[in-house]
Amino acid sequence: MKRAEGKVAFITGAARGQGRAHALRLAGEGADIIAVDLCESVGTTPYDGATDADLAETAKRVEELGGRVLARQADVRDLAALERVVEEGLSRFGGIDVVCANAGIASFGSALELTEQMWHHVLDINLTGVWKTVRAAAPSMVERGRGGSIILTSSIAGLIGFPNLAHYTAAKHGVTGLMRVLAIELAPHHIRVNSIHPATVDTPMVANEASWKLFLGGIDGATREQAAVGMKALNALPIPWLDVDDISNAVLYLASDESRHVTGTTMVLDAGATQPFKIPHG
Repeated sequence: MKRAEGKVAFITGAARGQGRAHALRLAGEGADIIAVDLCESVGTTPYDGATDADLAETAKRVEELGGRVLARQADVRDLAALERVVEEGLSRFGGIDVVCANAGIASFGSALELTEQMWHHVLDINLTGVWKTVRAAAPSMVERGRGGSIILTSSIAGLIGFPNLAHYTAAKHGVTGLMRVLAIELAPHHIRVNSIHPATVDTPMVANEASWKLFLGGIDGATREQAAVGMKALNALPIPWLDVDDISNAVLYLASDESRHVTGTTMVLDAGATQPFKIPHG
């Protein structure tokens, strides 16, 4: 039997990056997928957002793996829109077993340089959007009475401080706190809630010149090759960043019955980045 056989997963930010990888990993293990994404750019990010074509590609690849899929454009800042997608998903699939609140953005600047708009975009999507995702999906899980798993995407920035990412760090710390409360409140319903805390992952959020410049101390025109060298120094393991599949493997574990008694945990996936003492890589 496949590890997610018979489950239905509701995934935000599913058009590309970690969200797409989670959808494909779960579909490959037997799950049906409700895939949601904004499918447009957020004006304060230094990289382009996903597109309708990206979301369609996710849906196509889920179907190629044998999974059923409902793919819809929706903004995690819009609770009513999320609730409409949930209702359509319930009508088509009968229930939701797994929620992956994955949608998130990043922009960069010191705390005193951030604009109000930059602050609000990150907090509204990365924190309030996570709550709205759970608020839209979890009531049906409670009513159904079959338990389930909710996985909130935080970050190592949800555990430690990061300069030039005050808004992102604040939001991700908030996600960690939200997870801990939800784990307590939903435990009587056998709904487990955990957060995952990746270090840098090779997705469009990280694989862009603005991000490389940040992690290389402000070098203009930073390249991927330069970043790979510089960012390796952040980790205890001699790698510059994690692959999306590394995170999806953890999501599969938390979604599966293998973790049936795991709740309220912060799963750190950081190549040792949060360790205080590291041996320099040659």
